[in-house]
Amino acid sequence: MKLAAPQDIAGLANLILSEQCRSIALLTGAGVSVASGIPDFRSPGGMYDTLRPELLTATQQQRQLMEQDPTYVVEWGVFRQNAFPYLEVRRPFILGTRNQTWKPTIAHRFAELLHVKTNKLTRVYTQNIDGLDGHCAQLPADKIVSVHGTIGEAACEGCGHDVADFGAFCDKVETRIKDIYDARSDSDENSAGVAPKESTPINCDNCGKPLVKPKTVLFGRSLPAEFFKRTAQDLPTLDLLIVAGTSLVVSPANSLVYKVPQSTVRAVVNLDPVGEELGIEYHRGASNRKSEGRDFFAQGDCDSVFLDLIDELGWIDDLVSIQAELPSRSQDLLKDKLQSNGANATEGMERTNDNRVVDVEDCGSIALPPTCLEYELRMYME
Repeated sequence: MKLAAPQDIAGLANLILSEQCRSIALLTGAGVSVASGIPDFRSPGGMYDTLRPELLTATQQQRQLMEQDPTYVVEWGVFRQNAFPYLEVRRPFILGTRNQTWKPTIAHRFAELLHVKTNKLTRVYTQNIDGLDGHCAQLPADKIVSVHGTIGEAACEGCGHDVADFGAFCDKVETRIKDIYDARSDSDENSAGVAPKESTPINCDNCGKPLVKPKTVLFGRSLPAEFFKRTAQDLPTLDLLIVAGTSLVVSPANSLVYKVPQSTVRAVVNLDPVGEELGIEYHRGASNRKSEGRDFFAQGDCDSVFLDLIDELGWIDDLVSIQAELPSRSQDLLKDKLQSNGANATEGMERTNDNRVVDVEDCGSIALPPTCLEYELRMYME
């Protein structure tokens, strides 16, 4: 049975809770991790935007390539000749992962709640390498496919030998790979007093080559076999695909949007419309954009949209229960939502002469002490 595309967030919540919607997958990109403090690679302030090839340990030819196209810093052809540019650029990310600097955002927690509350989550296909989905304790590992690998594990790119002790690998990165960001970030706790002035190789214990790196997929290398296995299993019966925080420009991850059946509803959560060249349709309105057919567009940053969706689904209390585990930006957003909900809850309420609160729309309703609503809101905020 073909499901109708929702027209708003409330409609999306109703679709998720409906009996007809049984299988849901997410395709996520850098936008879902922005609130954690990890910048989007392609946005201002991201890795590609701030790359300074002249600081890297590289040949002049390699620097010229990276000046022309910053993605060469994560390209297999460059890495197999010289691993230093990749490791120097990734150094703070590798050490931050070891130190658990970043926390899962509201967007990540939505996937966790979707699984726990409905058991309808088939898979999260994440293009991110930050591993934050795996930090959600109630989101099983087999529900996550890291399409482009993860920075939280390491192996030799040459022979494939796994590094058993990721912490020991991080120690080598810290003491053998120079910090190209040190001049701009003297207070960085990951770089203070430890980084060498010049980078030296990290050799593989198995083959001896200096090709050890986190298990991220370089441009020019194949995606993990699990991606192709899981998509073949999941896509044919998918009822809803939620595309969040991705530009949909990287293939084959972006192929999910056109490989799902025609009956699959596609919901896009992003700041701007994406994927039109892949067949996603947007209706251009004077004041807003609404998708038509099977596509729905929820415009906004990922945390804000997913917070609204969690609220519509009635799961806000579950999110409040893990509020302390959210990054600060996500916590602030949740507090604002709770305050707004509290204000909305008291609209239409008036105080009587004996300082009771009553609903002016229903004078026969039970009167609550004035401290009741204040206490409830305070409990959320603390």
